[in-house]
Amino acid sequence: MKKIAFLTGTRADFGKIKSLISILESHSKFDPYVFVTGMHLQEEYGYTLIEVERCGFSNIYTFANHTDESTMDLTLAKTIEGFSRFVKEVKPHLIVVHGDRLETLAGATVGSLNNILVAHIEGGEVSGTIDELIRHATTKMSHIHFVANKLAKTRLIQMGEVPESIYIIGSPDVDTMFSENLPEIAEVRKYYEIQFQEYGIAIFHPITTEINNIAKYISNFTKALVDSNKNFVVVYPNNDLGSSEIISAFKNLKEHKRFRVIPSIRFEYFLVLLKNAQFIIGNSSAGIREAPYYGVPTINIGTRQENRALHSHIINVSYSYNEIVSALNSKFKKVAPDIQSFGDGKSDVLFLECLLQKNLWSVNHQKQFVTL
Repeated sequence: MKKIAFLTGTRADFGKIKSLISILESHSKFDPYVFVTGMHLQEEYGYTLIEVERCGFSNIYTFANHTDESTMDLTLAKTIEGFSRFVKEVKPHLIVVHGDRLETLAGATVGSLNNILVAHIEGGEVSGTIDELIRHATTKMSHIHFVANKLAKTRLIQMGEVPESIYIIGSPDVDTMFSENLPEIAEVRKYYEIQFQEYGIAIFHPITTEINNIAKYISNFTKALVDSNKNFVVVYPNNDLGSSEIISAFKNLKEHKRFRVIPSIRFEYFLVLLKNAQFIIGNSSAGIREAPYYGVPTINIGTRQENRALHSHIINVSYSYNEIVSALNSKFKKVAPDIQSFGDGKSDVLFLECLLQKNLWSVNHQKQFVTL
């Protein structure tokens, strides 16, 4: 039986890997372990470890890695230290990391330096900010790549990765999006005490490469939301540098009856809220990835998703108050769902099929660079 270690640091990346863990839980050839850290263990962000534990996975380990939002480098170092101890205890055959978070890079670093195979989920993407650097650095520290589409595979080949080590499985969160077990919108509204029927979803994450302007950005953003006279479900940002400034501004919105401010939302519940929203606004990847599948319009603000935000349903604006207000005054209509870009909801099955292939396990631990 092969031990597969998954690392999760946020509500977002857990939503991406949940179906992959679940399908291995019930398979006789694999023994999945879940290393939970990061935002999951922070009370201010909803202590979402509870959501991981609710899944009933057999092997869950926790490690508090948070230092301070201004010391992301120290958080990375602390995560490496904690995950290294975990790896030496469990001795996994494969480490699975997702995306572009500090925890992702930590997991890939520990795996590489301990001669353990590392699989990276959704490499080959492009965006902006520090995420871009972390994602591509993780690619170079990984041996196996599970990507969302052909374009992502092409980018990895351009980066010198061995084509045989790249597997297209789609985006795993689509598995959950198409699940027949999602709750009804009435249940979600009741659970999160959302009183209004029509609403937009607002999420604004820090832009670490533009940290000196965060105060101005979030001031323009929240003022535009208030002045729009629309209803909003507002979700806290991730815990990157600048998050405290954003959270402080979001807390001030609680005094307005048209706002429901929530630290974190269970992934399945968030999907239902998104599916029934008039639009989503901010700089979250949910507006780029999940929203197209439901045909929900997106107002994408600023540079965080600038290289991703190309769908026809997206209105791209700057951080300017006037531009944001103008976009909010648009007439929002559901658009034709885009269900081609990131798979068809069977990532878990494709992932399992890949792990059952003998050649995957014979990937050379010594990284190769293929010159084009």
